[in-house]
Amino acid sequence: MEYRTPFASRIPEMVRARKRTVLLTGAGVSAESGVPTFRGPDGLWRGRRPEELATPEAFARDPLAVWAWYQWRRERVAACAPNPAHHACAWLDRQLPEFQLITQNVDALHQAAGSRRVLELHGCIWKARCTREGTVQEDRATAIPESVPRCGCGAALRPHIVWFGEPLDGGVLAAATAAARTAELMLVVGTSAVVEPAASLPRLARQVGAYVVELNPEETPLSALCHEVHRGPAAELLPALLGYEAAP
Repeated sequence: MEYRTPFASRIPEMVRARKRTVLLTGAGVSAESGVPTFRGPDGLWRGRRPEELATPEAFARDPLAVWAWYQWRRERVAACAPNPAHHACAWLDRQLPEFQLITQNVDALHQAAGSRRVLELHGCIWKARCTREGTVQEDRATAIPESVPRCGCGAALRPHIVWFGEPLDGGVLAAATAAARTAELMLVVGTSAVVEPAASLPRLARQVGAYVVELNPEETPLSALCHEVHRGPAAELLPALLGYEAAP
C-alpha cells in the first residue's frame, strides 16, 4: 500500500504494519451525509421529540405512533448516501486482517459503503424485532403503516433500536469491549464521547496500550486522553489521514 497524507500522524505506519485496528464512529459521520440528528428542530415530529417516542413506555402506550415516527425517519435516511468517511472505513476494512468497526449510528450507511465487520451498538433502523420471540428481521418499508407490523408468530414487531432506558444488546457490547481490549490502534470519528457505554471504549483501549486518535470538529471529553487529535469534518479528515482516494 502507498500512503500520501499531509498530516503528521502515525496512522499510516500502523495500518501498513497491519496493527489490530478498531474504529468507533458517531453521529458526526452520518450528519455529513445529511442524516438528521433528530435533536433540535430536525428531530421534531408532529411537535414531539425523540425522548417522547423512543422509549419502551411510548411503544406500550401507542405503538402505531412510534412506528409512524420511525417510518418518517426511514424515509429521510433513505435519501442519504455514504460519504467519503464511510468509504474510507470500508477501505480500511478491506486492508486489515484484524479490524473492527463499531458504530453508534443506526442508518446502515457503513454497510452501504461496503464495510463488512460492523457492530451496531444502538441497533439498526432497517430492522424490526419480534416483541415475543426477540427474532430480528430486515425491514426496508418506509410507508407509514395503517396498523402495527406483525411477526409471523402474530406478535407485534418493534424497531430494532436501543431506546432510552434500555440496555445495549449484551452480545454486541461484549464484542465491542473485546475489540477495544485487544486494539493496537483506535480511531474515534465523529462522536461526542459522552454517550455510554460507547464513550468508555476508547478509554478502555487507551488503558490497555492502544494508540488512540480522535477526529472531530470540536473538543470532547476524550480529547485530552488521545495520542493524536485532528479537528475537522470526518469526510475530509479520515480519507486524508489514511491516504485513501476514492476511485473516480
